[in-house]
Amino acid sequence: MKGVKLMRGNNFSEDSKENGSTSRLWRNLRLATLKEGEARLGIIEKGAIVTRDGRIVFAGHEADVPDASGAETIDLEGRWVTPGLVDCHTHIVYGGNRAREFEMRLEGASYEEIARAGGGIVSSVNATRALAVDELVAIALPRLDTLLSEGVTTIEVKSGYGLSIESELKMLRAARKLADVRPVRVVTSYLGAHATPADYKGRNGDYITDVVLPGLKQAHAEGLVDAVDGFCEGIAFSTAEIARVFDLAKSLGIPMKLHAEQLSNLGGAKLAASYGALSADHVEYLDENGVKAMAASGTVAVLLPGAFYAIHEKQKPPVQALRDAGVPIAIATDCNPGTSPLTSMLLTMNMAATLFGLTVEECIAGATREGARALGLLSETGTLEASKSADFAIWDVESLAELVYRIGFNPLHAHVFKGKRFHR
Repeated sequence: MKGVKLMRGNNFSEDSKENGSTSRLWRNLRLATLKEGEARLGIIEKGAIVTRDGRIVFAGHEADVPDASGAETIDLEGRWVTPGLVDCHTHIVYGGNRAREFEMRLEGASYEEIARAGGGIVSSVNATRALAVDELVAIALPRLDTLLSEGVTTIEVKSGYGLSIESELKMLRAARKLADVRPVRVVTSYLGAHATPADYKGRNGDYITDVVLPGLKQAHAEGLVDAVDGFCEGIAFSTAEIARVFDLAKSLGIPMKLHAEQLSNLGGAKLAASYGALSADHVEYLDENGVKAMAASGTVAVLLPGAFYAIHEKQKPPVQALRDAGVPIAIATDCNPGTSPLTSMLLTMNMAATLFGLTVEECIAGATREGARALGLLSETGTLEASKSADFAIWDVESLAELVYRIGFNPLHAHVFKGKRFHR
């Protein structure tokens, strides 16, 4: 894209020491594979990774490394290596900002009061509609670069601030372009059912008929959509209205996700689970029936502590009930202009621990393996094992607990995406 350079403003650069080999042996490292079924994050104190053509060939004990003759050898000097971080819920493409709403919340206004007064999601629509695709890409890059600088290698990006067919498609096109100008895997989610625009106020059904459904068909036809999302809430859409969107998504073979039970319990998570949704996100007001439904369907609970923090929520998600039922738990930034202007997965991990009571292991798994699961990408990334994409983060820490414990500190040494190393 004209005027946009790789890693601009991020202080990251691709490794210049390439020797022409597509095979590398990464040795002398402490490894957290995050493989399923492994205790303590699959930690290997004396580990190694072999990569070839952007894939992992081996990840395990250095003593067990297969023949790697001809491979470039990289000594990581005892550093910790985890899978690349996965931010599985963001609204990172948008125009403008909502700093004034931040002031209003400080003055005592609630999220619902702001939304009903014409603020909230709808207030971002005009700014987003006014920008071209390349402009949306350019203003999203500083947010994306901050995430990459903390070891993120996969990110989900939603539409939802266009609320017209062309503007929703424009957001998805911008999201796709981010992967062209940065070393990152981008998953797109169509979120036409995010809010009702002013010209459809009080006519949710008509908006779904006129905009959301035909917009989804066009996005699918253009190959712009990897998943379908919606906002099921009293200030947004009912379960019956979301079901109409999900019915179309199902007929098109598109996976589903849902913003559910953030401010009240409308049964959105149970609805999402009934469609076999990849995830139900927020879930502060999730009840026992919703937990059971998610456990039965394998739907991931994506916790978003940044939004909980930013809007001064009091109701915490039922973490113990999710654990007891075996529901996978992921965490994400929910980066958006209004209710979670957060661009740090490291801070998200700390918030998940301090606000929601997740353990260090749950935070790290939630930011890697379970985030990949919530995107339907667990066969491709999220753990370090043979055949998966060579996506990992290299850390200057003594203990993995430091990734969760520290606040405002970034210990990333470098990250690797599809076998290529990028230095800070």
